Amino acid sequence: MQNPISIFKGLGWSKPPLTLISPPLHTLLLIIGPNRKLLKNNNSSRINFKKRSKKEWNHYHHHRSGSGIRGDKYRAMPCSSIETSNITCGGGGGGEENGRFRNFKLNESTFLASLMPKKEIGADRFIEAHPQYDGRGALIAIFDSGVDPAAAGLQLTSDGKPKILDVIDCTGSGDVDTSKVVKADGDGRIRGASGASLVVNSSWKNPSGEWHVGYKLIYELFTNTLTSRLKKERKKKWDEKNQEEIAKAVRHLDEFDQKHTKVEDPKLKRAREDLQNRIDILKKQADSYDDKGPVIDAVVWHDGDEWRAALDTQSLEDDPKCGKLADFVPLTNYRVERKYGMFSKLDACTFVLNVYDEGNILSIVTDSSPHGTHVAGIATAFHPQEPLLNGVAPGAQLISCKIGDSRLGSMETGTGLTRALIAAVEHKCDLINMSYGEPTLLPDYGRFVDLVNEVVNKHRLIFVSSAGNSGPALSTVGAPGGTSSSIIGVGAYVSPAMAAAAHSVVEPPPEGLEYTWSSRGPTADGDLGVCISAPGGAVAPVPTWTLQGRMLMNGTSMASPSACGGITLLISAMKAEGIPVSPYSVRKALENTSVPVGALPEDKLSTGQGLMQVDKAYEYIQKSRDFSCVWYQIKINQSGKSTPTSRGIYLREATACQQSIEWAVQVEPKFHEDASKLEELVPFEECVELHSSDNAVVRAPEYLLLTHNGRTFNIVVDPTNLSDGLHYYEVHGIDCKAPWRGPLFRIPITITKPKAVMNRPPLISFSRMSFLPGHIERRYIEVPFGASWVEATMRTSGFDTTRRFFVDTVQICPLRRPIKWGSVVTFSSPTAKSFAFPVVGGQTMELAIAQFWSSGMGSHETTIVDFEIVFRGIGVKRTEVVLDGSDAPIRIEAEALLASEKLAPTAVLNKIRVPYRPTGAKLCTLPTNRDKLPSGKQILALTLTYNFKLEDGAEVKPHIPLLNNRIYDTKFESQFYMISDTNKRVYVMGDCYPDNSKLPKGEYTLQLYLRHDNVQYLEKMKQLVLFLERNLEEKDVVRLNFFSEPDGPVMGNGSFKNSVLVPGRKESFYLSPPNKDKLPKSSSQGSVLLGAISLGKLSYAEEGKNPQKNPLSYQITYLVPPNKTDEDKGKGSLSACDKPIAERIEEEVRDAKIKVFGGLKQDTDEDCSEWKKLAQSLKSEYPKYTPLLAKILESLLSRSFIGDKFHHHEEVIDAADEVIESIDRDELAKFFSLKSDPEDEDAEKNKKKMETTRDQLAEALYQKGLALAEIESLKGEKASAFAAGEATKDSDQTGVSAVGSDIPSDLFEQNFKELMKWVDLKSSKYGTLSVLRERRCGRLGTALKVLNDMIEDGEPPKKKLYELKVSLLDEIGWRHLSTYESQWMHVRFPPSLPLF
Repeated sequence: MQNPISIFKGLGWSKPPLTLISPPLHTLLLIIGPNRKLLKNNNSSRINFKKRSKKEWNHYHHHRSGSGIRGDKYRAMPCSSIETSNITCGGGGGGEENGRFRNFKLNESTFLASLMPKKEIGADRFIEAHPQYDGRGALIAIFDSGVDPAAAGLQLTSDGKPKILDVIDCTGSGDVDTSKVVKADGDGRIRGASGASLVVNSSWKNPSGEWHVGYKLIYELFTNTLTSRLKKERKKKWDEKNQEEIAKAVRHLDEFDQKHTKVEDPKLKRAREDLQNRIDILKKQADSYDDKGPVIDAVVWHDGDEWRAALDTQSLEDDPKCGKLADFVPLTNYRVERKYGMFSKLDACTFVLNVYDEGNILSIVTDSSPHGTHVAGIATAFHPQEPLLNGVAPGAQLISCKIGDSRLGSMETGTGLTRALIAAVEHKCDLINMSYGEPTLLPDYGRFVDLVNEVVNKHRLIFVSSAGNSGPALSTVGAPGGTSSSIIGVGAYVSPAMAAAAHSVVEPPPEGLEYTWSSRGPTADGDLGVCISAPGGAVAPVPTWTLQGRMLMNGTSMASPSACGGITLLISAMKAEGIPVSPYSVRKALENTSVPVGALPEDKLSTGQGLMQVDKAYEYIQKSRDFSCVWYQIKINQSGKSTPTSRGIYLREATACQQSIEWAVQVEPKFHEDASKLEELVPFEECVELHSSDNAVVRAPEYLLLTHNGRTFNIVVDPTNLSDGLHYYEVHGIDCKAPWRGPLFRIPITITKPKAVMNRPPLISFSRMSFLPGHIERRYIEVPFGASWVEATMRTSGFDTTRRFFVDTVQICPLRRPIKWGSVVTFSSPTAKSFAFPVVGGQTMELAIAQFWSSGMGSHETTIVDFEIVFRGIGVKRTEVVLDGSDAPIRIEAEALLASEKLAPTAVLNKIRVPYRPTGAKLCTLPTNRDKLPSGKQILALTLTYNFKLEDGAEVKPHIPLLNNRIYDTKFESQFYMISDTNKRVYVMGDCYPDNSKLPKGEYTLQLYLRHDNVQYLEKMKQLVLFLERNLEEKDVVRLNFFSEPDGPVMGNGSFKNSVLVPGRKESFYLSPPNKDKLPKSSSQGSVLLGAISLGKLSYAEEGKNPQKNPLSYQITYLVPPNKTDEDKGKGSLSACDKPIAERIEEEVRDAKIKVFGGLKQDTDEDCSEWKKLAQSLKSEYPKYTPLLAKILESLLSRSFIGDKFHHHEEVIDAADEVIESIDRDELAKFFSLKSDPEDEDAEKNKKKMETTRDQLAEALYQKGLALAEIESLKGEKASAFAAGEATKDSDQTGVSAVGSDIPSDLFEQNFKELMKWVDLKSSKYGTLSVLRERRCGRLGTALKVLNDMIEDGEPPKKKLYELKVSLLDEIGWRHLSTYESQWMHVRFPPSLPLF
């Protein structure tokens, strides 16, 4: 049976959901980890660290990934299916209750208890012995996707206190700009920001009478899953209404056809055409329906005591009486009254309101996935009616800090992370749980890590975080949980009881083990990576909008809150017993009392110190309460070298394993910042006995006297006699006076001694490897120098039922994220599968093959695997090829170092990057306390503005080399960007992981938002260069040529032919730059064309022209040179002018006067009076001069100060008539009836002059027609007098006299027909007049058709056209379409850009 999946976009080791499908508990395994977007590997169903579209999520029923990903990010994990069968072996040890379960049976109580595992970590035993220490008095900050305060089990603690003390959106994704202030009229009405008229409840106290208003598109607050559900339900209702209108329209047309059997009269033809247009419009609208969601109005005010807010949600309700602003129960900041609301019964989505910045910002807080609520439930849920489903610490309280940004599909941002830390300190939290993360460039590094260190060391918060879901290979732990010294990183453990209950396997494993996908250590600098392990799956509460009470998820995202809940029990006990709470002492207690999982030393790299045990840790804390709270910082350098400094010893490469190495180890005790210097630091002195886990390999001194200032000693590591493979050792320090305390500190030593590949061609095989469920085989190979890719074959045999394997490879290179390749491979029967992937020559590669922990259960058959690796490669001196824009080719030298290789180079340029400098930079201090660091520093923000234009629609991606692709391993705090058009419509929002986004033709503004508390850093960024990158269309892709001669590109001969590279012999060739005529039109000077070049081919691959499809390719860059000069430029500029100098001067003076006149302002009555005088003077001086009269008309139309509208339109008509009368239309018509000679220079000049005159005439006629229509409208003589039923009247007789006006009834029609002689009246420029004419004639269907055609042709969209469309829809009576278009108006024409 295939499993439904529950996937969460942007989850820390699990981020909020992208899609949410209620999973049957017996089949769902959800591996959670913060997710961006995932991509299936070409050779398997494995998910790699790449981005993919949202739609692809739905196809991952049986796949796995690394903690959810964005770029190289861990993110939400897709579900994994569970094979339900017997199992004969498992992965490792467990606690006394978690040992062997060969005859394990469940009853109802043990089944329920295992859905929320607590027994595994001793939490149940602890609470049974100490019922008052169930988390009471402890406060947890949940850094996640947001917690639903209405979810089951999250209302009260076990002692009746409020469970959730605050709910905060740290990302700003729910912020509403409420800076606009209005006052109510006599009827208590205000104008909402959306334009709606709102009635204020008369009972609401508002001493100032000022109401702050804003609005929000509701879908911006919902998850993709909820939005999808609502869209389906709304579409269904909309379709019903649309079908009703289509039926009516068809009936009207049918009645017309029955009445008029022959339609030959032009009047009847136009009438029938109008009826048919109505049907076509309704059908087309159904096909193009795209629901952008309802708009909700927000109102904020101060009642004299607190800021309060209310929402108008009528647009969400079917009943017009529901959702009114006046019926809303006002809310204040959640922490004040702890109240929340629900938008409507349809969505069932809970929200919280918080007001900031003196009422100018309203934060509407919703969750961005079920993940955060699930995490909070594991840690603290309290179910008085079903205590077996309680969270680990039901007595604890929590605050919800939403770090998953809804605008990014729940991905975390630096802004969210920083604000969450500020909130945790402000609320005096005891613990933080964070189930988010990603791979990192540098361990224990970055802005966020610096802030966490301050929070832990100064404010004594205990920070617990997930280690990641990227196992089973080593060095896959992610930041921050697995790579930061001050954070307790948690791995994911599954017990037999969990397997039987939550995963519903037929026969559970005989003993507990780490989940196959749980990330492993060590870190790149040798630290253990995983601190402890905890149950990595649970059935826990989820938000109400999911329409279910609880759900099964698993991943290290679930292990972290399980551990956090267990630690909360310890905090509860420590506070009750007066024991000082310190993250240092708590961590030591956890590590020194955990139960090992697995019997081998290297199992610590998977499980940390083992499965935490709350009761044992409590006993340890009690016994050690009088000892100093100290953390022992370890810094290690190779003797004689000051850099690099590491936290452990990691010998991974072959050269490091060939000799003994001496290491200098510095141990420095670290106290909390508030520690007393005289009472704690000065007296501190410990006699430490050093122990090595194997003196034959690691030798250390026997004793060490340690004081507050620390001590340095040397150890010697001798790996020379070790066998190939993985070896793990420790040096730990024991307190001589109190050895029962266990290790005070540990120095992890990991050695991966690789196997050399000696034979040629370079091939290595691993035969007859035996696998049972959960078993992992690791092989370490020294990748030969000269190897650039691998071709591998995996053969399986000896089994019956389907088997699923994880195949991972990892290489570690300096200052790079671990180079990880992986695939999930499913074998339904014994067969072979092939893979190809790039490698780095000379670096050790780990090959990890794991049979999924639940795959093959019940089979009792061992799977036999044979794995063969062939190393291949073509060596080149350059890993990036740069063409500098000249005509010279680039020489490339290639050689095969390992075996003969086919040299078949291909190169393409298929992307373009255009650089931009900011056109504006605004630096400001953020005003609210949510942006004030615990140190007291206020965060500043820099907003950079970039402008760009697209001549055609294109997919673009912003690229900022300095900032992109890093969240945790960067010293910059935050970045966020939005792209908007000239109407302020936002098309794209993004952060440090930008995506390709489709934009239509037009002009755009990109705003980049950067935050930091150091103004100097931001000042340096004011001229930050940004690239816009886009993929070239296939027709614009540039394919490069290769030559065997340096002059080949110019001479056109000497093309390079494919050849065979023989080891020991180099071969060279030339890469030609692109032909300048083949460059894309959009490639301006300074632009960069990007692509790839590959040299070799797979042995089993078909011929292809795309080098990026080869396992190894290098980036190729072409710098676009200056454009060629225009040879025709300047021709004719020196030709003599026939006019006398005096005449030319007079014309120049005249044109200058007109230009100045056109720039005059008309903002006041005085300005208008002066303008009229000057206009009259100029007309007298230059009578009947058409350009002057056209400028007068143009100035009239641009007037912003209009008093009497009727008089203004009459002025426009008079000005237009003057333009029209100044033009000899007969002469103009005669000219355009004849063709001019394009080679006659004078004729061409005259042609341009006549075209200008024609355009001035057309504009005058057009504006006159609009003014005539406006006067009719103002006089109340609209075209509605000609209703749809009278549409058959001849349009020549449909003029309407304006009552009290001297305008004859047919003047509009006469003007229209005159304009029709000169221009296409259905074009986007003049079509409005056609729309008005059809409307006057009662042909509303035709009017709408013309208007829709204008809108489709227009760039960018014009607000007036859409307003006209809404009015036409209202006039026809299509209310469902009118509402739809009105909602779209808020998307297309927002009054301002949203807040960052």
